[in-house]
Amino acid sequence: MTTAKPGRAFLILFSLCFLVAAAALLYPVYVIRPFRHQAPRELMIALAVLRYRPFVMILCAISSIAALVWYWSRENRTSRRVASIVSVIAVAAVAVLSRVNIYEIMFHPFDRPSFSNADQVKLDGDEKVIAVSIGQEARAYPIRIISYHHVINDVVSGVPLVATY
Repeated sequence: MTTAKPGRAFLILFSLCFLVAAAALLYPVYVIRPFRHQAPRELMIALAVLRYRPFVMILCAISSIAALVWYWSRENRTSRRVASIVSVIAVAAVAVLSRVNIYEIMFHPFDRPSFSNADQVKLDGDEKVIAVSIGQEARAYPIRIISYHHVINDVVSGVPLVATY
């Protein structure tokens, strides 16, 4: 009976760790993004992935480090050892990226909106807006803009307000 070469076993384990970590990072970003309908089931799965992602990332990082230690005990060639370290760093990088709140970056509040006169604005006929009128002043906030920011802080006729969608 022949045993698997250490390089092949490491590559399989590393690939599995990297693919699981990358899927846990990218699937929620794919599902939860503006201008895309989310089916209830896929949204439920994306939220479950977000909930358990820290544990998955820790498991992937520990598994890839254990594979690295095991591989190093069997491989003496420097070039392959360096490649194995780079592989583990890739898994660790995905794990670190998963700690970044991408939604906070994508949906940051818009604090200084700029406005144009109604006769200068080019909106589609079907475009939806949130309209506010206070005193002699009126504003229209296009939904396509709000969907990226979720919150627009503004002052209309001296009254501070938050437009949200």
